[in-house]
Amino acid sequence: PIYVCEDILMGQVAAATAFTVGMAAVQVKQQGAIGKYNQQVSNRNATIAEQEAGQIDKQAEFDIARFDQRFRQSVGTVEVALAKSGVDITSGSGARVTEANALEAEMNKKITRYNADVGAANKMEEARFSRIQGQMARQQARLANISTVAKAGTSLLSMSSFGNSTPYETSTTIGADGRLRGGV
Repeated sequence: PIYVCEDILMGQVAAATAFTVGMAAVQVKQQGAIGKYNQQVSNRNATIAEQEAGQIDKQAEFDIARFDQRFRQSVGTVEVALAKSGVDITSGSGARVTEANALEAEMNKKITRYNADVGAANKMEEARFSRIQGQMARQQARLANISTVAKAGTSLLSMSSFGNSTPYETSTTIGADGRLRGGV
């Protein structure tokens, strides 16, 4: 029997199968590594955003403390100036100026705190969004893995049916007279 062509063909199919499986395995591994890396980058960005939120809060505390210090100095300066001019700061215009300054100071502190809270909340939202992006990157890598495995499987199935699609019998022989005999 002549099996040489068939053996060559089967060897090529086996090599192609091994190559397909090998490349699919490498691609799946790389896709997983890329997904994991992208998730780590997103988690790092989230951590940085959370740290920035903390810094915004600390900066607000510092700004309020500095404002309080400057305000107390300003109040002292105003009280001294009013006392020198003979104005009683416990009643009348002096009391109204003192009250207005205190209200202004309180408003300024509240605005500073509000702005810091909004900035910190925005940073925390940025952190949450970054973590979600990381999870999505990891899921995309998993979906890409599934797609790669499915494509490799489809390729392998089409290769395995390749050898069986020939219309010739595999038991062809050459007779004593040199003619082909058998499954044609």
